[in-house]
Amino acid sequence: MAHFDLPLEKLRERRSDVVAPDDFDEFWSSTLEGSRSARGETYAPEVDNGLALVTTHDVTFSGFAGDPVRAWYHLPAHVEPRAVVVEYLGYSGGRGLSHQISEWVAAGYAHLRVDTRGQGANLGMQGATGDPHASGPSTPGSMTRGISSPEDYFYRRVFTDAARAVDVAHELAPELPVFVTGISQGGGIAIAAAALGTDIAGAMVDVPFLCDFPRATSVTDRDPYAEIVRYLAAYREQIDETFRTLSYFDGVNLASRATVPALFSVALMDAICPPSTVFGAFNAWAHDDKHIEHYAYSGHEGGGPLQRRKQLDWLAEQLG
Repeated sequence: MAHFDLPLEKLRERRSDVVAPDDFDEFWSSTLEGSRSARGETYAPEVDNGLALVTTHDVTFSGFAGDPVRAWYHLPAHVEPRAVVVEYLGYSGGRGLSHQISEWVAAGYAHLRVDTRGQGANLGMQGATGDPHASGPSTPGSMTRGISSPEDYFYRRVFTDAARAVDVAHELAPELPVFVTGISQGGGIAIAAAALGTDIAGAMVDVPFLCDFPRATSVTDRDPYAEIVRYLAAYREQIDETFRTLSYFDGVNLASRATVPALFSVALMDAICPPSTVFGAFNAWAHDDKHIEHYAYSGHEGGGPLQRRKQLDWLAEQLG
């Protein structure tokens, strides 16, 4: 993929045209209030992960409407963690198996890896969380499930689960600061968590998906955004209704409510999450302490291990 989007100097200045609906904040406050009132007990038994230096707990907590959501909670066995990193996952990935750990726990942090409901059959990572809520007609994939209304849309449930995962991180380690992170879809969910979650210390957002839907669907023909295009090719009369629904879940509108420090990344040859959509969310971010790393000749892999090292350094700086 060549450089197909705006040049970097234009990207740095770009402001998205996405506008939040008038009831955006009320929609989310009522959604979260309803799900928090329906919450049940959190279960986190320790499991045998086959590892000597990491302990793992199999977490089940209440997400949207009290639905059970699964996560792994990894802890370094011989180090007192300084923070909890809550990680959200890429499109169609799951939390994996108990021994599949990341650099977060190896660096001495507690790590809560959260399933995405209704996903987890790809990327070699098993999921363990269903989505019991029905929706109307949709294209294959997750992008158009329930898209006829914000109340029924798939990502209402996912973003609520994400905010509840932050609550659970505080429940599991009440003395520790909580950071959120994710790549691609996980990055988009991390933006939502930073906007909707409680008492978050910072966000690390890599090549985020779910940002500036109108722009994304007009400049790339790659999935998953193309799922929306295929849906609208069949339901031609629902364009306005569809983008109204998506505006409640757009990373641009959520970023404008995120008031924590943030480290973003963007890849300038990324046709899955076009750079203009990432900058749309980054430039809307409501906290002044924000930085974006750009990778000029990278696609959706972004900065890969180089970006992870930058995150490790950034996180250490945030903790002083």
